[in-house]
Amino acid sequence: MGTFINIGNAGFQSARNSEYVDKSGLISVVNATLNTERRFTCVTRSRRFGKSMAAKMLNAYYDQSCDSRNLFEDLEIAKDPSFEEHLNKYPVIFLDMTAFVTRFHDEKIVDQIENELISDVRNAYPDGTVNDSSDLMDCLISIVSATQKPFIFIIDEWDAICREFKPGSAAMDRYVNWLRRMFKDVNASKVFAGVYMTGILPINKYKTESALNNFTEYSMVRPARMSGYFGFTKEEAKVLAQNHGMDFDELEKWYDGYQIGDQLSIFNPNSVMQAIYSGYCESYWGCSAACDTIKAYLSKDDDDLKEAVELLAKSRRYSVDLCDTFDDIRSTTSLNEMLSVLVHLGFLTYDKSNKCCFIPNADVSCVADFVFETCSSQAC
Repeated sequence: MGTFINIGNAGFQSARNSEYVDKSGLISVVNATLNTERRFTCVTRSRRFGKSMAAKMLNAYYDQSCDSRNLFEDLEIAKDPSFEEHLNKYPVIFLDMTAFVTRFHDEKIVDQIENELISDVRNAYPDGTVNDSSDLMDCLISIVSATQKPFIFIIDEWDAICREFKPGSAAMDRYVNWLRRMFKDVNASKVFAGVYMTGILPINKYKTESALNNFTEYSMVRPARMSGYFGFTKEEAKVLAQNHGMDFDELEKWYDGYQIGDQLSIFNPNSVMQAIYSGYCESYWGCSAACDTIKAYLSKDDDDLKEAVELLAKSRRYSVDLCDTFDDIRSTTSLNEMLSVLVHLGFLTYDKSNKCCFIPNADVSCVADFVFETCSSQAC
């Protein structure tokens, strides 16, 4: 068991020891992409929507260093025809980018990631399979050539570096080149049976498209088949309320309201669980680190944004045909771009059929009232 490679199933074991809502159907969707042209997957959701939990689940399912059957045999995935085919069959690399951005704050961060991964891989394969190659990709190519076992690569919060470093900085340039080397190399399809990444903002929100344009994206606005696997559905929230003696109507008022793809009633999962553990409903969303970003956006000196803020504060709705595209979160200039950011951060939700965005629930509304008041006092 290593630090990054074949780390075992302890993370998902902790989830199963706690109150767990079955989202294992996600595994069947990922299984269908393995060893195909669609093997590169990127799922982006706002904070506290279960991205890291899903990553731990996938790691536990694929990791060949452990036996995870007992963690999944009572879940939805166990009924899927692909369950046995992929259960604990792959060497898995699990990388949490936030663990690096909290430790390293200069342009050498990517070199540090590369060096630590190479060290871990060499420890995992000490029999000479890995030679003195110059980079991680060369090491993985050598291993797969010798073992005939391709890797699953899971990256949690892939865009943490993008949020920390500005476009054009040495760190960002190095990161883009690293992503390109890992996932656009001619050997990538040989080395990886599947790659699964999570993040907050979609790939096209950063200047990383050239390095990641072979990824299939599932975002807050365009979730495709991933819409029900992040956040709680109304049915799931009802079961939780019943099991814990909570008033479902209160849970619904506070935490429902997100519209994600064909799921028109998604509850914020972190806030629901906080309410269940504490025994009462209040605003838990304000603890999210996204609040500082939101304050910065709503403090922009922009007339169109002022109008949108006023309407959102009064009616909680604003008509917009959301384009969902821009180059970088630090350089958004149009109202469309700024509202798109707020949707992906979870501050707003988007009704695609009626082309409007709005504050989803009382949980966020409490934060919104404070932010709007702050913006008004600053002549936003």
